[in-house]
Order: sequence, then structure tokens, then C-alpha cells
Amino acid sequence: MEKRILGDRGLKVSALGLGCMGMSFAYGKVPDKKDMIKLIHEAVKQGVTFFDTAEIYGPFTNEELVGEALAPYRDQVVIATKFGFNIKNGKMAGANSRPEHIEQAVEGSLKRLNIETIDLLYQHRVDPDVPIEEVAETVKDLMKEGKVKYWGLSEAGVQTIRRAHKVLPLTAVQSEYSMWYRRPEKEVLPTLEELGIGFVPYSPLGRGFLTGRFNKNSKFEKSDFRKIVPRFTPENLDANQILVEKIKKFAVDKDATPAQIALAWLLAQKPWIVPIPGTTKLKRLEENLGSVNIKLTPEELQNINSALDKIKIAGDRYPEELEKRTGL
Repeated sequence: MEKRILGDRGLKVSALGLGCMGMSFAYGKVPDKKDMIKLIHEAVKQGVTFFDTAEIYGPFTNEELVGEALAPYRDQVVIATKFGFNIKNGKMAGANSRPEHIEQAVEGSLKRLNIETIDLLYQHRVDPDVPIEEVAETVKDLMKEGKVKYWGLSEAGVQTIRRAHKVLPLTAVQSEYSMWYRRPEKEVLPTLEELGIGFVPYSPLGRGFLTGRFNKNSKFEKSDFRKIVPRFTPENLDANQILVEKIKKFAVDKDATPAQIALAWLLAQKPWIVPIPGTTKLKRLEENLGSVNIKLTPEELQNINSALDKIKIAGDRYPEELEKRTGL
């Protein structure tokens, strides 16, 4: 597996990581834990060294899963987790990045992951009630204690990124980015390039939409997050099929699948971008990893971008309340 370096601080990871959220949370029925451990082991065997989790996934159960699965490979992998929310009665209960809460969250994550140091610690969402400088100082102290190696932000706006980076240099920013959500291209990516910060796109396959799996007749379980996402209403799924059809055409030309084209497109944007597609199926894992071998020429990339520029995506990526938590 090709390796990439996230930003200027030297964190080397596999070109594709594995987002583990869906193994415990968010997308309907939770898969069997033993099967997910086997899948994570297979990912390691196929060269994946970068694994993403968070305390809120479950809550807590995803970190426990990732910790157990990666215990035999601890010296070979990079584990990223996140803090930033109150968790009450098993549910997210508002942002909280107060120093004492960060310290508690890190202690909990270390225990559940069964590790001595968190490789990459993200603030999951910006807390409007706590200055980012205070957050950075708290993480700096945790680094001095040896509990955290690198840190980052998730879904932060450029001013927050700059302020945080000034106090404690950031290694990575994680935000949604894909062929059907390109907003980071406007301000975030240029800022990260300027400051020497890596970028980790989550939902690089549009929560499965870019694979061609869904259409207007698709149904989602009550516990599936997509059930409340505006882009996954029947009318918007139908309207956005034009994007999938375009991707399928490019895939045929490259003897690839739509998912592989979507991931290869992301990998071609910048050498410091490391997508973290999630899956619960071995077949999908192998398919996704195959994208690393697909190289898009500058002309192909330009043709894809020209096609994407002409498509207007229908529907918001988040319900309004969740969108308010991003980009501060």
C-alpha cells in the first residue's frame, strides 16, 4: 500500500484509511463484532495503517472494537479518535470542549482503545463556548504528558484552523469531501496547503451514494442516519442520479468501479489527502483499496471536474441542526 504524509509534522499513514464508525453506529443494524474484528485484521494485512474512530460512535463501543481488533498490530498502525461532546444516557448531548472534559475524554479513549498514547486526536466539532486557543493549550498539555502524539480538527472553518494552528500546529483536518460535497475546495484546502496541514476526507463515497447503490426506491432503517439526511429523500436521490451516471461512464473508461473512481479522484487532488472510506464488507474493502492503483491523468482529472462543475447537487448534506455544528 502506498504511504502518504499528513501535513508537515511527519505523520505517515496508508494512502487510504478505514473509517470504522459504521461498524458500531449510524447505518442501521450493527454488524457482528467478531466479523468486524476480522475485517479490520484483513485491512491491516492489505496494507491499511490508518484507522478512524470516536468516543461518540456507539457511544464508546466503536473505540472498544477498534482497540481490541488492533491490539496485535499496535506498533504497525495509527489510530485516530475524537472528543468534543457530552454523552448522556447513551446519546450525544451538546458540544463540550472544556479543558476538564477533554482530559476526561482522553482518559476514557485511552482505556477503551487499550493504548498508552492516542496517535491522532481530533476535536470532533468546534465548541462555540470554548475558545479554540484554550482547546489547543489543553491538548498541548496532553502531548507533554505523552497521552497524545498529533492533533487535528474536524469540520472547522478556516479562521478556527488558523487560530488553533498558531497555538499548537495541527497535523490534520477531517471534513466531509467527495464528488458530491466539494465545499472544502473553496477555502479549507488552500488554507491547509498554506499551513502544511494534512486533510482527511470522511464520507468520501457520499455515504454510499457514489457507489451507485441507491435510487429513489431505496429504503433506510429507522436507525440509519441517512433516513434523516435531506440528500437521501426519494426525490433528491432521483435528482442526483445524474452524478452517478457520470461517474459510471468514467469508471468504464478506466476499467474500474464507480467507488474506485470517486476515491481515485480524491487521491489525485493533493498528495497530502488521505480519505477514510468506511465499510462492513470485505468485498467493499478490497474494492476501495483497489482505487490506490488507479491513476488519473491531468486531462482525465480536468474532464471529471468539468463534468462535476455542471451538476447541481439536490438536497443538503445534513439536517439543519447538524449543519449548524460545522464550519465555525
